[in-house]
Amino acid sequence: MSAGDVCGAVPDAAPGIRDLSLTEQAARECAAVLDAVGEEFDAADDPRFLRKAGDFASRLPAGVRDAVQELRYAESVAALVIRGGPVRGADGPTPAHWKERDPAATVRQDFWLALVTARLGDPIGWSSLQDGRLFNDMLPIEGEELQQTGHSSEADLELHIEDCFSDERCDALALLCLRNHDRVPSSLVTTAALDLGRLDVDTLFSPRFLIMPDAEHLRRTGDTPESAARLRPVMFGSRHAPYLRVDLPYTRARPGDERAARALEKLAEQLGRGATTVNLDEGDLLLVDNYRALHGRGTFQPRYDGTDRWMRRLTVVRDLRRSRGLRGGADDRVIDPFAPLMA
Repeated sequence: MSAGDVCGAVPDAAPGIRDLSLTEQAARECAAVLDAVGEEFDAADDPRFLRKAGDFASRLPAGVRDAVQELRYAESVAALVIRGGPVRGADGPTPAHWKERDPAATVRQDFWLALVTARLGDPIGWSSLQDGRLFNDMLPIEGEELQQTGHSSEADLELHIEDCFSDERCDALALLCLRNHDRVPSSLVTTAALDLGRLDVDTLFSPRFLIMPDAEHLRRTGDTPESAARLRPVMFGSRHAPYLRVDLPYTRARPGDERAARALEKLAEQLGRGATTVNLDEGDLLLVDNYRALHGRGTFQPRYDGTDRWMRRLTVVRDLRRSRGLRGGADDRVIDPFAPLMA
């Protein structure tokens, strides 16, 4: 089955962002794969399932596989939206806190996340986030309305690379929309929006920038973002088609480095001008190349009545072995971002 067999004529949101709408037939084929998974496994974080996820993913329609493979290999696409998939919203209300989520509420949705991302890499979690769970909840939490985390609401979640501070950050992330009655937009900008000729690329490729973890990562350690900062470049890879490592609210030039400050300011200006919005409805899945696209979210007024915006997130890496010194075992998927190896 070709890509044309799985999608209708949907215009792409912006350069580097592809919008894929599944036909009813393709959605049924995906649902059949989910049925087969559910007959054998009870949860998507079961290590036995994670080892076999790639086998099940090979049964998805060819057009779905091809679109995800394009994101992984071709680098012509930095973000992919898959609409009309085999799952919809979660059963039950949006939890008041990620700790209160009913595990049974998102079983099928989590399997869908795992199957699609299996074409991109292996899932990872963080010991510093949501008790080390692989599948995370992005939902508003009372008292965190103005923070720069996935639990804010009344402040824009500014453009960022996911877990930007860590050398072991994910290669890609997936956000599955479970509820978005208020049509809160997600924001995206890709490297396709950059005019490299107007940027100080040499400086941006130099380790002259302090990249800090956000407050959510630091709750366990009690550190401040400044004390946990790491000096790194914000561009790397090819100078003609660079990868990015920048979290706008948590990245700054090292003290006294005026050239680096100007270079970062110009980069931020271009990223802001190039950003576009993507609206996700229940069941829509957003895949983001974490080296070539920044993402964020608009503001909304939370109600805390079980109807608020709710996303499930999964992050994946292409090479699980690169973080072996930060995980408890070879088959452990949870990374300790503040282990001594990262000093």
